[in-house]
Amino acid sequence: MKHSQSKSVFDYYGKPSFGKALPLSFQHILAMIMGAVTPPLIVAGVAGANGQETMMLVQLALLFSGISTLLQLYPVGRFGAGVPTIFGVGFAYVPSLIAVGSVYGIPGILGAQIAGGIAMIVVGLFIKQIRHLFPPVVAGTVVLVIGLSLYDIAIKYMAGSGNTSAEGFGSGMNWLVGLTTLAVVLLCSQFGKGYLRLAAIIVGILVGYVMAFTFGMVDFTSLHEAPWIIVPTPFSMGIEFHASAVISMVVICIVNSVQTIGDLSATTVGGMNRELKDKELSGGLLGNGLCTLIGSIFGALPTASFSQNVGIVAMTKVISRYVLGIAAVFLIIAGLLPKFGAVMTTIPYPVLGGATIIVFGMITMTGIQLLVKDELSSRNITIVALSVALAMGINAVPEAIAQLGDTARMLIGSPVIVAASVAFTLNMLLPRKSLQDEAREREEIERQMNQGSDTAKSDSDNAQLREANANN
Repeated sequence: MKHSQSKSVFDYYGKPSFGKALPLSFQHILAMIMGAVTPPLIVAGVAGANGQETMMLVQLALLFSGISTLLQLYPVGRFGAGVPTIFGVGFAYVPSLIAVGSVYGIPGILGAQIAGGIAMIVVGLFIKQIRHLFPPVVAGTVVLVIGLSLYDIAIKYMAGSGNTSAEGFGSGMNWLVGLTTLAVVLLCSQFGKGYLRLAAIIVGILVGYVMAFTFGMVDFTSLHEAPWIIVPTPFSMGIEFHASAVISMVVICIVNSVQTIGDLSATTVGGMNRELKDKELSGGLLGNGLCTLIGSIFGALPTASFSQNVGIVAMTKVISRYVLGIAAVFLIIAGLLPKFGAVMTTIPYPVLGGATIIVFGMITMTGIQLLVKDELSSRNITIVALSVALAMGINAVPEAIAQLGDTARMLIGSPVIVAASVAFTLNMLLPRKSLQDEAREREEIERQMNQGSDTAKSDSDNAQLREANANN
């Protein structure tokens, strides 16, 4: 059967009826939409963005999530993987975006992002030659630290704000809303069935939102002021270039390419029962780099693959690009309607914190899953241990690098950059030893020790014999 005639949802080129495809598309939107809009909300708060800028960041995140996904599903030239995958603004960049945004604001982020997008494209062009430089021990360490470094954000949000000096921070009302949201997410994800389980985060946010509204915690000012439709304008949010910000973004974009490799591989193995082709891998990275580059011009944050949607593809085996394409079109439509983005900005901090803390925990566990794909040899354990210790230690005590220059503080102040740099360097420098090699080394050491012990005992016996002969 020709691809154009297929109607099967289990065929990548299949085009089922719209009624059959819509529910399957909707579950992909449910799985990723909060993951796409939460990073711009977090970054906007740290970068000091006003209500209008925050709304625009959310709108553009949705718009470019849809555009990025369509490019991956329907490649243009070498750009696009051509596999059933969802891309969008993701949490992987948040720690670095916070580090840059807190110093240089949104324009500094977007300027650095241009360089980051170019770096992604370069990686995509040469990925076949450099893929071996990013084994699971490096990628897993980075993903692990990404999750760990986000915990304080979720806790601050549950307490009421991203700023600990905000009025009412840590109040019982904030914690009640945050913990209720978290409890609903847990109940739905562990005991729910079907769409209820899939939409656990959105259900939790809805319950928390209603509770916050009854407590008078919801402000609709931004919703009333938002227009009905927008047309993105290039450079409307400003662009600035700062060396430290550029270096930081280039590193995290290269690191994120490693995660993209894992997600694309998991998609083809889990959903299509085959290995990822070199052309698909290169196209996926090139497409992601292009969207990140163009997105920065309009004000959209960098895009990445969504692991939760990879899980849906692997679980359902629904690989029709038509199904995922419908989801992408809905994201684009939502991105052009500011009223929708304004609704997202009315979500109180405690609700966001309660809904996202479990997501951050899942990111951490994804890192651990990557790590155990490789051997837990003493070499690999050393790489992970030192990388995590330095990254999280410096992150916990920012005063330790207060005397350094601005560029050094920007780079070292990002736990993701520290973890990536240390893990990559140690992986290159430390001698590679398998568990079998280490076992043989231990056996050799033990043999040498035993030989030494036997020699010492023989020398002692001989000395005693000579002493006895002398006495006689």
